[in-house]
Amino acid sequence: MAGRLAILACGGALPVRLAEAFPDAMQITLDGIPSELSGSSQSFQLEKFGAIFESMRDAGITRMVFAGDLTRPPLNPAQFDATMMRLAPGLMQAVGKGDDALLRFVIGVFEAEGFEVVGAHELLPDLTAPAGLHLGPEPSRGDEADITRGLDILDAIAPLDLGQGCAVAGGLCLGIETIQGTDANLRYIATTPEPLKRGQRGVYVKAPKRGQDLRIDMPAIGVRTIEGVANAGLAGLVVAQGQVLVLEPEAVKAAVEQSGIFLISRPV
Repeated sequence: MAGRLAILACGGALPVRLAEAFPDAMQITLDGIPSELSGSSQSFQLEKFGAIFESMRDAGITRMVFAGDLTRPPLNPAQFDATMMRLAPGLMQAVGKGDDALLRFVIGVFEAEGFEVVGAHELLPDLTAPAGLHLGPEPSRGDEADITRGLDILDAIAPLDLGQGCAVAGGLCLGIETIQGTDANLRYIATTPEPLKRGQRGVYVKAPKRGQDLRIDMPAIGVRTIEGVANAGLAGLVVAQGQVLVLEPEAVKAAVEQSGIFLISRPV
């Protein structure tokens, strides 16, 4: 029998969905990082990792899940506890290598402390984009070419540890997701002059980085993503089947129908 779960919650709807599905889970938030969880969550300073580990052990936690949009608040070395002092050299080295390296380091830290790290997709498998997902109209031949091009771009930039999404129209890349996130990327893409699209509306492609550990920072879409794709004038959104979370699926379906774009899943 699996032990008690802890949810380390950041921003967005995923931590709330997990808390609803696992009401007995310990809910952990971090000072300076916005979260929509409230009430029974316990908040900790990032500088006090030792306190997090101690509280998890006291609560009988054996496994944990990271959930939500993680920002990077400034750290105050003067407030580091002994555990954080021990972790700091490796943490600083990982920070300089990009998000994937940093998140792998964090997973390793919790595993070294004896906690099993599980992915949100393992706990809520119904939220992952299924094979054959197809909402909205059929992609055009030009859209299909742009989808292939988008997947190739994401595969090519994977070693650089940048982002999990890009937009392509007429074979040209309109934008690549970076540290600002999908919503910001889509707002930028919306400013693209029509002549640059070569007569195509364009598509947005969302997939994990090649080799990414899906237990943390798994790509996710929600209603805001659908609205952003539509507002950017794109024809549709393509996600990696089984590797992208679809938050609030019924609301997403309604948003797709209202916007007139397509939402499809593809193997990567």
